[in-house]
Amino acid sequence: MSKLTQHLLLLICLLAVGFASASLQAQERIVLANDAVLNVFMVEGEASDAPKPMVILMGGGAGNASISRDTSQWLGSGFAQRGWIVAVPISPNNRSFRGSENNEMISLLIDKLQQRDDVAGGKVLLAGVSNGGMSALEIARSDPSRYFGVAAVPALLSENRANAALQGFPVYLRIGGADQLGWADRFEETVAIFTEAGVELDAAILDGAPHMFRMDWSTLGSWLGKIRAQRTK
Repeated sequence: MSKLTQHLLLLICLLAVGFASASLQAQERIVLANDAVLNVFMVEGEASDAPKPMVILMGGGAGNASISRDTSQWLGSGFAQRGWIVAVPISPNNRSFRGSENNEMISLLIDKLQQRDDVAGGKVLLAGVSNGGMSALEIARSDPSRYFGVAAVPALLSENRANAALQGFPVYLRIGGADQLGWADRFEETVAIFTEAGVELDAAILDGAPHMFRMDWSTLGSWLGKIRAQRTK
């Protein structure tokens, strides 16, 4: 066998392994119980005989189609590779999922998706970037018992009586130390508000990181394992 043939076979094998381990992504149109429609990017890793836990992941800014697609790829794929089914909904009004009406749409989306055989029932993880992270915190306040926790990467939290609902609730918070929007300057304030509410908080500043940053899966992965073990007992 020539060296060229050997190299070609090796390349084919490497590509096959890459495709096998890659996350599958598809955009779906989901009709909710109230007849509203959400377009959602679904991301799933390797096939499994058992249903997988779900994460609702919300993009930053307006949460529009392009932002949601990008979020599903660079962050959603990381969750999918770690055994989660990922749903990244596109905001219907360019406000991510802030506000009571948008919050309710996420609840209805969860109801719909958990009817599928490959999606586990029970608790769901909420995660979000920037405006999506703050959307996740709003949603969690309405019914914390429904969720494993919130991964807010990043987010801010303001004083609000409703924060009391998050007592004992797990939150993973990361903010870039070089955040272009100045959020690092509000880190201590945000941590104090979480602490006052009695949140079970895992928070840190990422030195030198911008507003949007690469996940530290060593710490996020550990946190995910911990909350799943705690909140499925």
